[in-house]
Amino acid sequence: MSAFDLTGRLAVVTGASRGIGFALAEALAGAGADVIGVSASLDPAGSAIGDRVRALGREFTGHRVDFSVREQTVAFARVLAERERPADILVNNAGMIKRAPAADHPADWFDEVLEVDLASGFLLAQAAGRRMLAAGRGRILFTASLLSFQGGVLVPGYAAAKSGVAGLVRALSNEWAGQGVTVNGIAPGYIATDNTQALQDDPDRSRAILERIPAGRWGRAEDLGGAAVFLASDAAQYVTGAIIPVDGGWLGR
Repeated sequence: MSAFDLTGRLAVVTGASRGIGFALAEALAGAGADVIGVSASLDPAGSAIGDRVRALGREFTGHRVDFSVREQTVAFARVLAERERPADILVNNAGMIKRAPAADHPADWFDEVLEVDLASGFLLAQAAGRRMLAAGRGRILFTASLLSFQGGVLVPGYAAAKSGVAGLVRALSNEWAGQGVTVNGIAPGYIATDNTQALQDDPDRSRAILERIPAGRWGRAEDLGGAAVFLASDAAQYVTGAIIPVDGGWLGR
């Protein structure tokens, strides 16, 4: 059996209905994992990601959760804590971004981004992590960002949240690694999704971005799948507290 084989494991992926979350759920299912997909727009009765996971021969369960609403996050955390089959893998990917100059950035925007991008991930990690600790094994992944390392412009809430994600990865890893639960992050570069559509549509900004990426192209959501499978698998059992960039070389420039 390959060290990358996830057969028999159950992965929870938030933000799974589109973009990066869709690609991560698809990659984990392709490696053998059953999937619980979660997002604010996912229809539990039928979804594209559910169809894709089942087409790969894996089980899929969908949940609609708005992670900007604390009560909904807490309720879903309770589902994770109480369900008969516990999660072996948790991918905290749900996220949002709000763009405005820092001097004019609305406080409610800042709060909403931190709630979705940081606080919800901690609450789910708590719920799933307790069961992983009891079992003596588990994998928790966070979607970090280039702004876990850099400050960005016009996105103070997002930069704060993703810097917080990097700190949370290290903090949880410090406490849990010795008990068989690894905690890591994936930092996507400039990936062509709806979250970056405004940048793609700005000719000057898009050109400046491409000129800095050694790989010479925007990333695709599926470029992140290999890192997720690796970090979720036994091949990464001694990798924890790490943030792995998947950025076409951006940070090395």
